[in-house]
Amino acid sequence: MNNVTLGSTGITVVQNAFGALPVQRTPTDEAVRILRRAYEGGMRYFDTARAYTDSEEKLGLAFGDGWLDRSEVYIATKTQAKTPEKFREDLETSLAKLKTSYIDVYQFHMAAQVWRPGDGSGMYEEMLRAKQEGKIRHISITAHKIGVAEEAVKSGLYETLQFPFSYLAGQRELDLVKLCEEHNVGFICMKGLAGGLITNARAAMAFMTQHPWALPIWGIQRMSELEQWLAFMDETPAYDDEIAAFIEGERNELMGEFCRGCGYCMPCPVGIQINNCARMSLMLRRAPSASWLNDYWQAEMAKIPNCLHCNQCHRKCPYELDTPALLEKNYEDYQRVLAGEVSVS
Repeated sequence: MNNVTLGSTGITVVQNAFGALPVQRTPTDEAVRILRRAYEGGMRYFDTARAYTDSEEKLGLAFGDGWLDRSEVYIATKTQAKTPEKFREDLETSLAKLKTSYIDVYQFHMAAQVWRPGDGSGMYEEMLRAKQEGKIRHISITAHKIGVAEEAVKSGLYETLQFPFSYLAGQRELDLVKLCEEHNVGFICMKGLAGGLITNARAAMAFMTQHPWALPIWGIQRMSELEQWLAFMDETPAYDDEIAAFIEGERNELMGEFCRGCGYCMPCPVGIQINNCARMSLMLRRAPSASWLNDYWQAEMAKIPNCLHCNQCHRKCPYELDTPALLEKNYEDYQRVLAGEVSVS
């Protein structure tokens, strides 16, 4: 397993990190067992956020109260604050929930702009103050919009960038990784499985090994998922001809107009779950489950004809997708599946 150094932070960890968004859906006792098993299995970087309900609290229960030496793990969390006052509130809450006196990597979450000193918001100044106080170690940012990501890297103000990255990445995303390396900015990959559309963990891991500057944080909810990633510690998949051919086939199938499920488009004024409904066809085929056809999802998909075509979702989409058109296509396909005209098994 490769080691990755996150740019100027000096943080060096195995190229196999823990994304703690999904453990908010895991019972507390099991979440603690999973997190501790991840540490025992060699993972050292753990990513969460104030927005992930009780994820921070579960990390605190797992690693706080002297279960391990705090210096043995790196903890990253995030704030969606838009004012210095809310920033400070989030920071103090995160420290308390995580049961720690400092956060290794503190990130502006889902940034729609690059906060800068002197921009009038006071946001970057508050981040600097927190670092001077020793409450955070490194100033960082996450983004879904690639223009914001590129600007953040070039600004010289951020020590790491977190951005969606998988083997479905286009050339601009690949160039973003190189840009981070050129500017000595650590690159943290979210959505390494493209929001569930990638189902071949070996191929996903092998792809990451080709990008030694990139640290993937795999979203983990179950012990069985964790054990799959831990198995790669000793037997890391090689990027061989077979995997390269498989990835090429995946890219040919999936590149282009598909929803990644990031949720930037939400909320919908008529209550459509856009981030799930706009990719239902892909989920039916790539992650098949009878639950996609249950009464709940039938009712959710039935909201699509109520679309106002206000185009709010289109304007907010970081991938510039024609979201109303995607919803319509997915609705039509879903109806065919329900009618038995199309098989997804």
